[in-house]
Amino acid sequence: MQKIDFAATIDLIIAEDPRFDRDAYFFIKDALEFTVEQTKKTRERGTNHVSGRQLLEGIREYALKYFGPMVPTVFETWGITACEHFGEMVYLLIQKGIFGKSEQDSLGDFKGVYTFHEAFVAPFQPTGGRNSGVASRGARVRRREIKAT
Repeated sequence: MQKIDFAATIDLIIAEDPRFDRDAYFFIKDALEFTVEQTKKTRERGTNHVSGRQLLEGIREYALKYFGPMVPTVFETWGITACEHFGEMVYLLIQKGIFGKSEQDSLGDFKGVYTFHEAFVAPFQPTGGRNSGVASRGARVRRREIKAT
């Protein structure tokens, strides 16, 4: 069996469907490897197969680890703005024989798992703690006193 050249295959995919940046495909390959390693830690034996939902969770974790609060910006420059885009890329890779799938897998597995805001923006927003930007009662009173004078 001939080994498939990942980079050459990505070039073929992009020539046919240029929606997503080349780097996005390399990211998804790395994120899949990361996800497989994470699932091995929780499984004793079995397959290396991960579901669409598991892959999306791995993508979320991997992206936050490497890009931090820049994840939405990076993904947008790659043409990715929703979980479904990852599914579309995965299925393009499946069609070219790079990734495999089980009978239970479907493109629908990637729909609505999380919003990019909740997954990549919310973790970096301030919480309702003491310094959350919400003025305390005392600060509101002091502002009124300043305005009144």
